Amino acid sequence: MSESNQWVIDASHSNASFSVKHMMITNVRGEFTKLEGKVSWDPTKPEATKIEAMIDVASINTREEKRDGHLKSPDFFDVEKFPQITFKSKSVKAKGAEELSVTGDLSIHGVSKEVVLDVEGPSAASTDPFGNVRVGATATTKIKREDFGLVWNAALEAGGVLVGNEVKITIDISLIKQK
Repeated sequence: MSESNQWVIDASHSNASFSVKHMMITNVRGEFTKLEGKVSWDPTKPEATKIEAMIDVASINTREEKRDGHLKSPDFFDVEKFPQITFKSKSVKAKGAEELSVTGDLSIHGVSKEVVLDVEGPSAASTDPFGNVRVGATATTKIKREDFGLVWNAALEAGGVLVGNEVKITIDISLIKQK
């Protein structure tokens, strides 16, 4: 890839969010507010795309301070021991106009698993008011948190569990082309 096909994540215009069932009745949503990464991308060769991204786990925000503290603890993410979530692509396939399937290794809580991200985009390039060329994309996937060693739970008196196992992940990314 030429240097002109290098892009970086604009963290202030990007978001990594998730949702998980709470008490088997409703979805609780959260986000990680600090992420960074780089992408090698050429719209004429989507299969040559390379993605590396990192999320600061301590930046978790579910709009409830006590829950965020519990999620940072050894019961869940154990941020002291595992401060980052990482993703590194292995292959990319075009699925149609502005759709990609990205396979890569997702590492959470010291465990790496292969996942597939369904990507809408990248969008057409656009120049912002500051002269930066940008593209955007949205990636989604589902994981089982227990596959990554996030096994804490509590049984409910009426049956079922407090925290669901399936986690839906959505990543909205704004990329800035490097000059």
